[in-house]
Amino acid sequence: MRRNIVILGAVLIALAAIVAFNWPGQDRKGEEVKASAGSSQAMETAPKQGALAPSFELASIDGATNYKVGGKRDKALIINFWASWCGPCDMEAPDLIKLYDKYKDRLDLYAVNETKYDTVRGAKDFVKEKELTFPVLMDKTGKVGDDYKVYSYPISFIVDRDGVVRHRIEGVQPIADWENMLKDVL
Repeated sequence: MRRNIVILGAVLIALAAIVAFNWPGQDRKGEEVKASAGSSQAMETAPKQGALAPSFELASIDGATNYKVGGKRDKALIINFWASWCGPCDMEAPDLIKLYDKYKDRLDLYAVNETKYDTVRGAKDFVKEKELTFPVLMDKTGKVGDDYKVYSYPISFIVDRDGVVRHRIEGVQPIADWENMLKDVL
């Protein structure tokens, strides 16, 4: 009986904490979210359509350049999460190259290797084999993949110049579908 009361108390405390940290107007740490200038409510930052793309900064595969995402941009952006061992990622690579070559004057493409679940050598071999010309970034800790709620590969996000996610794309898509989705941001 006493054990049941202790378990019930722990469950109630856990529920109270969940409600407190997910209350509207609070961020994950329980701190108040401030409204941005010119709006009555802060825009949600989440990896879903209509929300601000979560900010991050990652190094390129050669370690020479850091790339940042978050906020307004000069060009629209595709963020593509992939791994070298992923068969669908292998199938998707030629279409991403075609899209980048066609739209690179109006579109950035960041291929984020989920290095926490891959190897640097595997990623470098993939990039060399596929002759990728767009920036390849290394998510060595997996934090960016976690922030974007990436649970399978490939997953891509189309982000407009205001930093807002316009499309979450799971799996391989025909190039015609990519072109149709890109119309929204180009």
